[in-house]
Amino acid sequence: MGKKVAIIGAGISGLLACKYTLSKGFQPIVFESSSTIGGVWTKTFESTKLQTPKAVYQFSDFPWPSSVTEDFPNQHQVMDYIQSYAQHFNLLRHIKFNTKVCGIEYEGPSEDEMQSWSLWGGTGEPFSSKGKWKVMVEDKQSPSTEVYLVDFVVLCIGRFSGIPNIPKFPPNKGPEEFHGDVIHSMEYASKDYESAAEFVKGKQVTVVGFQKSALDIAMECSNANGVEHPCTVLYKTEHWNVPARVPIEYLYLNRFSELLVHKPGEGLLLSLLATILSPLRWAFSKFVESYIDKKLGLSKYGMVPKHSFLQDISSCLISTVPEKFYDRVQEGSILLKKSPKSFSFCREGILVEGENSPVKTDLVILATGFRGDEKLKDIFVSPTFQDYIAGSPKSILPLYRECIHGRIPQLAVIGFSVSISSLHTSEMRCRWLAELFAGTFKVPSIKEMEKDVKQWDEYAKRYSGRYYWRSCIGVLHIWYNDQLCKDMGWNPKRKKGLLAELFEPYGPTDYISS
Repeated sequence: MGKKVAIIGAGISGLLACKYTLSKGFQPIVFESSSTIGGVWTKTFESTKLQTPKAVYQFSDFPWPSSVTEDFPNQHQVMDYIQSYAQHFNLLRHIKFNTKVCGIEYEGPSEDEMQSWSLWGGTGEPFSSKGKWKVMVEDKQSPSTEVYLVDFVVLCIGRFSGIPNIPKFPPNKGPEEFHGDVIHSMEYASKDYESAAEFVKGKQVTVVGFQKSALDIAMECSNANGVEHPCTVLYKTEHWNVPARVPIEYLYLNRFSELLVHKPGEGLLLSLLATILSPLRWAFSKFVESYIDKKLGLSKYGMVPKHSFLQDISSCLISTVPEKFYDRVQEGSILLKKSPKSFSFCREGILVEGENSPVKTDLVILATGFRGDEKLKDIFVSPTFQDYIAGSPKSILPLYRECIHGRIPQLAVIGFSVSISSLHTSEMRCRWLAELFAGTFKVPSIKEMEKDVKQWDEYAKRYSGRYYWRSCIGVLHIWYNDQLCKDMGWNPKRKKGLLAELFEPYGPTDYISS
């Protein structure tokens, strides 16, 4: 019997981890707290669609069915696709549904001994005869608790679910002062479509936030209430959210585009090229900005961001604007309200700092994201491992190849770091991890891994500026995949011919074979 690998979460990353763990002859056990697979796709809004074209968001060896003709499939189509993938590769039999992992604890060498290691796990190997992980699992239907002893743990718990990010307010200025309801977008998404529409019907709704969830909810409120009860979107900063069908892959998802950017671990020639080509990098960003402004009419609504498109895409802060969103703004069923500093609650609604009159409202929906870092940290029993995985709040999550922490043995994190195509990126990481399991390669020393993490942190800060986010590979998808390919002994050049290699966009189907 092969080594046991616990995979926590049966979203897209968990399914991929299961499939590729099986491919190398190991024994996966997938723990899923809900009753179905799909992760964040199981609870979305009625209007939710893919943010990237389906050609970029697909499994490398399992294409979308021909019946899905849309470039941006809806939630039902995505869920059907995920279900079909799991059934095709017979993954469901490895999943324990309705099982919540309460905590994981490492049983092996002492913390003092582990501190002295120069190699990951002491040997640089993914498995060890000296250590095991204890996975404490609660059966949500019994309820009962069971403990599993495994050789490796893969955390696929994601960052866009679980613990909501709720803004903090001074005393007597929080939601308790408000006469209406205050909920998080997570609670709104948990409702079925009919209940959600009924919940906002006839109410003056304020949505806080300006990323994908906020825009989708605002559209649904507009559908329910029209101009009679307009929905207010309260936002802090304008961002370069893009209309559908903007072919940014030709500007940001090919090798030539990555030559314009300084990369982690690059040599002298590539560094020189990025410096010489910096005017072109500026021109690319300006071209996209002017196109988005013209397409959406941002100038007309005072919604042109003060920072560059490159900053937003490098911070993974772009999202797709729902179709006809700005038409709703023009007709008056969606109102855009800027709150550049802070806001508080009063009885009538929301009070923006510096203003005397409140935004009168009946319902506030906080589309303010999630505390994914907190969820990741809390799953560890050991305070030392909690500190390791959290790292410094001023640096990126300290994961080598965005997957493993040099000081935490026999454990990987998949699907936490964000990219333009999360499915494709998760699949590449799972393939990399499977080859690591199989002994195809070894990771470098802890010191070298920490140096690599630091270089990626410097890259992120350089191009993200004040919108720096702790887990985002930004515009370096190909460069990142190149590192994984080189580790696995694959040829990173996947195209035929120099021109194709330089200018054709890269996507999942370029990595079908090794």
